[in-house]
Amino acid sequence: MNVVLFGATGMIGSAVLLECLDAAEVKSVLVVGRRACGVSHSKLKEAIVEDLFKLDAVSFAGCDACFFCLGVSVVGMGEPDYRRVTYDLTLSVARAVVAVAPKSVFVYVTGKNTDSTEQGPAMWARVKGKTENDLMRLGFRGAYMFRPGIIQPLRGVRSSTAWYQAFYNVFGPFLTFLRWLSPSLFLTSVDMGRAMISVAARGYPKPILEIADIHAAARA
Repeated sequence: MNVVLFGATGMIGSAVLLECLDAAEVKSVLVVGRRACGVSHSKLKEAIVEDLFKLDAVSFAGCDACFFCLGVSVVGMGEPDYRRVTYDLTLSVARAVVAVAPKSVFVYVTGKNTDSTEQGPAMWARVKGKTENDLMRLGFRGAYMFRPGIIQPLRGVRSSTAWYQAFYNVFGPFLTFLRWLSPSLFLTSVDMGRAMISVAARGYPKPILEIADIHAAARA
């Protein structure tokens, strides 16, 4: 399986990259981003693109799966700016991929409590909901929406958001216990990577994966 990965410098994307490089199912990984991911591996190639809305120079030929792990926090953002980064960019990338590789699988990291009706009071949830809905209409062989809750980073993975990382630094020792106590609320970064590889390689019975589904796919 040949994978294209967006967001490899973020916490989830870097975790997914590690799992892809270790997975026998994955033959190659093309990381697309604004800066280098800082990883060297025989499976890995990188395409550094200044503007991710302009992907003409990136070849998606032979792509079997695209893992889209880019995202921003809604804190301090108005709807137009949040929509541009969350909806406009995601759909722009997905359209570029499906135009070249319509038989590929697209996996999108969205969020718990995303609003599929697009009508709810939370702006971020409406925008995420529209993003999910429109991705599923694009014509990929499969399009899967991952809705994680709290993610515990493992294998040395760190968050690129300072206050998130500060939280992990303080509460990290407790997260393993909390994950055991309430598995319905917690995932690990390893779970995310393994689940993405699994659904891309073998599919999943439904397109929207909540936390329990991600656990199940990671074990598959």
